[in-house]
Amino acid sequence: QVQLVESGGGLVPPGGSLRLSCAASGTLFSFYPMGWYRQAPGKQRELVASITSGLITNYADSVKGRFTISRDNAKKLVYLQMNSLKPEDTAVYYCNLKKSSTDYWGQGTQVTVSS
Repeated sequence: QVQLVESGGGLVPPGGSLRLSCAASGTLFSFYPMGWYRQAPGKQRELVASITSGLITNYADSVKGRFTISRDNAKKLVYLQMNSLKPEDTAVYYCNLKKSSTDYWGQGTQVTVSS
């Protein structure tokens, strides 16, 4: 059974930084691409960043230059470093792993950017 657990969310003022972490268990972590998604109130869930087993990354245009995704295969962790945060970054952030035809999701962690 694959389990994903996010942590690191919180309340931060505009311009601040947060680092989100996703811990994976129950799978051969290094073989699979990982992604961070977010869902803001009244909006659809969107891909924020992804990283493949070969360390190829991609980012949504809205976060390029501000967010960085990385992974530590030995520790089975994926990170999302978020800098220069804006109020529009406020959302629940979810960790994702796709294995075969099944998507696995964490429980989500709330990020709120507000003065």
